[in-house]
Amino acid sequence: MKNKYILLFAFWALAYTLPAQLKTGIFENSYDIGNPKIKGQSSYDPQTQAYSLSGGGYNIWFERDEFQYLYNKIDGDFILTANFSFVGEGKDPHRKVGWMIRESTEANAAHVSATLHGDGLTLLQWRELKGAFMRDPEDQVFSPKRAYSILQLERKGSTFIMRAAHDGEPLQWIGSHKMKNLGGQVLAGLFISSHNPDVKEEATVWNVRIDKPLPDDDNGPLVGCRLETINVFDGKRKVIFESEEGFEAPNWMPDGKRLLFNKGGSIFTIPLTGGEPTKLNTGIANRNNNDHGISFDGKTLAISHHREGLREGGSTVYVLPLGGGEPVLVTEGTPSYWHGWAPNNKEVVYVAKRNDGESFNIYRANIQTKKETQLTFNKGSHVDGPEYSPDGIYIYYNGNQSGTMQLWRMKPDGTGKEQLTFDQYNNWFPHISPDGKWIAFISFPDTIDVDAHPRYKRVELKLMPVAGGAPKVIAYLYGGQGTINVPSWSPDSKQISFMSNSGK
Repeated sequence: MKNKYILLFAFWALAYTLPAQLKTGIFENSYDIGNPKIKGQSSYDPQTQAYSLSGGGYNIWFERDEFQYLYNKIDGDFILTANFSFVGEGKDPHRKVGWMIRESTEANAAHVSATLHGDGLTLLQWRELKGAFMRDPEDQVFSPKRAYSILQLERKGSTFIMRAAHDGEPLQWIGSHKMKNLGGQVLAGLFISSHNPDVKEEATVWNVRIDKPLPDDDNGPLVGCRLETINVFDGKRKVIFESEEGFEAPNWMPDGKRLLFNKGGSIFTIPLTGGEPTKLNTGIANRNNNDHGISFDGKTLAISHHREGLREGGSTVYVLPLGGGEPVLVTEGTPSYWHGWAPNNKEVVYVAKRNDGESFNIYRANIQTKKETQLTFNKGSHVDGPEYSPDGIYIYYNGNQSGTMQLWRMKPDGTGKEQLTFDQYNNWFPHISPDGKWIAFISFPDTIDVDAHPRYKRVELKLMPVAGGAPKVIAYLYGGQGTINVPSWSPDSKQISFMSNSGK
């Protein structure tokens, strides 16, 4: 009996000293590094998909640390992104929250962290070797009146890069550092420290994403996809569905309760509450791409299906009942990629080529007569993503006539062209809210070819008023091609849906 109690005590002591293994959201482990006087804890709200962290600890500094840690074990390159907010005024201006990449759970382990302090100090800091004193760069960023709320920490080989942003603004480079001794499998996750052993501090963290970038030249099958929604006014995102297999381009269904997307050449619907996708009957159309969408009256679905043996992939526009059925051909000529419905529900707009070697241009066609009208006549420049405004006054699109890819609009007959954005980014696929007040679109960095909209890139979703005004960033994500190619607004004009890549 005595030996039994000794074994039980030994097991209890071992369990107490090891990191907790109960999963919290996407994280596998939570642990109090350094055995702080006041114990911390982490929790996850599946409804809001937000995390709550609380913890004590004397500091994360000198040769050892004390803090609450929520983490996973990760190999290879990765990108960590999230929104952070302290709860309450706090006791110490140097309370800390952020992302941390660490070699182990030992208190004196080597690590690098993207850190937000209670007083607004924002910096990259690191411990080069186990037991060494902490270091940080001289060019710290201090913003006491408007602290950064979005932190990103990326591992790229042996280099660790920190970026940060205020709400609505692009990510800014904060610092980078090479850590030659922090390779292979590491711990990566969220942390909080009170900077006072007798105090517990709290923080809320949301839009938490861990992405594993693929090589720039990756041309294999699309992998690692999330179906997401975002409230465009508060920036809060939700993951509806995830798959290791690729899918693309969600549309919001007219009932406001489901989403529609393409996967493996087929079309699927899924409830906003998640679950298994349901395949839609599209008849002979079994090679559908990411250009599809629903008529203004909610009755008809337009798709772009690849007919075999035709030029440039044979993408062709068809229409069918939204509930499913046999598709009806609209465009004889290929390639044709659908992008928008006219408010009269009788016409569609799309981009197409009609002769070898020419540029893509915007066309309009009647879905019954199939009469096709060319609206742009570009030579050597590129246009894409045409979409009607709900009032039918304009067709919005993206074009590179000014040298970079920017948003434009024109009248439905192709006249009166106006450029709407004027920045260094390459802006694609303007989507107009059902109430006609907002434009949502995707921005690629200027390092990407002006005519390209590839997948697996660090991109931003943006929002701007139709009446005019500066765009604001509403989401920072890893994605690109297939993220938001088609109209994806919710019927109440408050949310959009999109696809992001998580990588392999």
